[in-house]
Amino acid sequence: MATVIILIVIGCVVGWAVFRVIQKSKKGGGCCGTHEETAKRLPVQDRDKSHYPYKQILTIGGMTCENCAIRVENALNALPGTWAKVDISEKKATVLTKEEPDRKLLREAVSKAGYVVLS
Repeated sequence: MATVIILIVIGCVVGWAVFRVIQKSKKGGGCCGTHEETAKRLPVQDRDKSHYPYKQILTIGGMTCENCAIRVENALNALPGTWAKVDISEKKATVLTKEEPDRKLLREAVSKAGYVVLS
């Protein structure tokens, strides 16, 4: 009888572990603590780099995963005349703009996304 109970407990633990792995694989990050779905990148309307004569490199604080990088990219790309690409390993955003960049506006967009521009 004890053997049957032990096997049932082990089966429940294994079943729960498999369920959690499947659940996490369907949803994104764990580093942000929310287990939310993977963020979708917003498309940049004008992908002709020759239309973006200005370039800024921003060091971003608070990013810990690819979802974070996508959120920062989306926040910057939502600004008119802006095309941003974030490198999570470098913790930097390369921002191309059609007009002279407004650093305050860039900082505000990153801040609203929940991150901070360090430099």
